[in-house]
Amino acid sequence: MNMNNALKKFITKYVILPDAELENICNKFKCKTLKKNSYLLRQGDICKDLVFVQKGCLRLYYLKDDVEVSVWFAFEQSSAIEIYSFISEEPTNYFIQAIEDSEVLYLSKAELNRLYQLQPKMQEMMRKFWEDVILNLINRFTALQTDSAEKRYFDLLSKPEYMDTIPQKYLASFIGVTPTSLSRIRKQIMKND
Repeated sequence: MNMNNALKKFITKYVILPDAELENICNKFKCKTLKKNSYLLRQGDICKDLVFVQKGCLRLYYLKDDVEVSVWFAFEQSSAIEIYSFISEEPTNYFIQAIEDSEVLYLSKAELNRLYQLQPKMQEMMRKFWEDVILNLINRFTALQTDSAEKRYFDLLSKPEYMDTIPQKYLASFIGVTPTSLSRIRKQIMKND
């Protein structure tokens, strides 16, 4: 898929724009390649970019007692952003790491603010994007609070991109269990099939 086609599809999920405006917005994004295990953002940095994953997969995680806790995965044709730092312009407690060779398109917050003035529909697009992000965060938070680890894992089984791309140790922390517990859950599910 052409570099801009996937980005255009992402933007038009939130707002319909004339072709020329859409092209202009997409042309403001810059491209960056990331090798597997390299970082887009580290703890202590300020998240200054809106990032679109063109190719590959990134994960957002934090450290708790020297253990990596995976919070979010950004697959192809989705965004990778640390929202709190991006909005507040304060240093982040998170890391964004490529879990495979990846290519991202990014737009600085300063450029995004300029686009708000030049392309007012961009404000509508970002409002809808933030709403989408917030709903996903609430769903994730609710699942972590109310669902069993088994149910959280079972829900992932219906998402092949998670099962095919994410290493088991990251999946374990994502659903809130140790790798050993995840092994036990997987064995139990296979036994019940």
